[in-house]
Amino acid sequence: MNLINQILDQKTPYERSASKSDLFMTSIRERLNFHNENCKEFKNFILNNKKKLSFEELKDAPFLPVRLFKLLDLKSISSNEIFKIMTSSGTSGQSVSKIFLDKESAKIQTKVLNHIISSILGKKRRKMLVIDSHDIVTDKGNFSARKAGILGFSSFGKDHTYLLDKNLELKLDLLTSLIRENEGEPIFIFGFTFLVWEKLINTMIKHDLNIRFPADTILIHGGGWKKLIDQKVRNEEFRLMLNQFGINKVFDYYGMIEQTGSIFMECDQGFLHCSDYSDIIVRNPLTMEVQDNGKKGILQLFSLLPSSYPGNSLLTEDIGIIYSMDDCLCGKKGKYFKVLGRMEDSEVRGCSDTRAI
Repeated sequence: MNLINQILDQKTPYERSASKSDLFMTSIRERLNFHNENCKEFKNFILNNKKKLSFEELKDAPFLPVRLFKLLDLKSISSNEIFKIMTSSGTSGQSVSKIFLDKESAKIQTKVLNHIISSILGKKRRKMLVIDSHDIVTDKGNFSARKAGILGFSSFGKDHTYLLDKNLELKLDLLTSLIRENEGEPIFIFGFTFLVWEKLINTMIKHDLNIRFPADTILIHGGGWKKLIDQKVRNEEFRLMLNQFGINKVFDYYGMIEQTGSIFMECDQGFLHCSDYSDIIVRNPLTMEVQDNGKKGILQLFSLLPSSYPGNSLLTEDIGIIYSMDDCLCGKKGKYFKVLGRMEDSEVRGCSDTRAI
C-alpha cells in the first residue's frame, strides 16, 4: 500500500497531519472493500448488518468484533497463499484467534514494527534479555502471540539470553553474572507483563538481589495486565519496582495479534500513542456512539496493515479513554490514550452475522 511506504520513509512514525488523516481514511476504505470482495464471511457480515463501505469519515467505517477471529477462519487469500498462521494466547479449553498471513503481509508487519520500535531503541542493537524460556521459540508446533512477540522484538537485540528455565523460573546465577559482565553496556529487556512482574521483579525482591542494571537499560513489556489488575498492581507500582534495580526506561505496549505490527507504544508520560499506521475511536458500549475525549468506552482499533485477512477495523473488548491529540508532553503527534481494562462478560453484537446468506 502506497501510504504504508510513505510512512516508512518518515524519520518517525508519529508525524500525521490533517491531510494524512484523510489519506488514512481512504486507505482503510480501500482495504475494507478489498476484503468485501475476497472474504465471504466479511461480506456476509457487511450485508447482514447493513453496513456501508462508502463512508466518508473514519467513525462511520464498519468494524468486526474481534471475537469473530476466535470463531471463524477469516482470510482474504487462497489457501495456497498462506505463509504463516498465528494464534492468540489462550488458556486450556479456550478458543484462540487464527490469523492467516501471506509472505507480503508478514514482511510489512516486520518493517512497520521495526519503524515503531526504532523510535525508542534507536538503530544500534543492544544486548537483549528475554523474560521467558527459550523453549517457547524452539517449539515448531507453536506460533502463539507470545512466541510472535518474542521473535518480532528479537530483531532489535543481539546476544539474546533467555532468563527463565523450562519451568519459567528465573535463572538467578545467570542474571547476576550478566549484570556483572555487561556493566556500562546498555541492555534491552523484553517480556510479557505478567512474567516480568511475577518472575523477574518478585524473584529479585524475594531473594533480596543487590543488583543494578546498566544505565540506559530499556525494558519493553506488554500483555498480561489482567492478572496484575486482579492482584491490584498498577502501572505506576510496576515502574517503581523496576526503578529500584536501575531500570528507569520502561515502556508498555498495547496491541493484539489481529493487528500485529501496528502496536501502540507507551511514551515517557505514561500514555499509549497511535502511530501513523493506526488510529483509535472510543465508543459507548451500549449505543456504539463515538465518545468525546476524556470519556471512557470500548476501543475500536484501525490498522493499515492487514491485507491477507479483514483486520483493519476491529471492535475490541477493552475499555479505554482518549485524552487528546497532538499535544502530549512527550512530543509525539497523534492521539494518546490509556487502556483501563477488559469488559466483563462482554457480549459483542453481530458475532453470528457472518453466516452464509
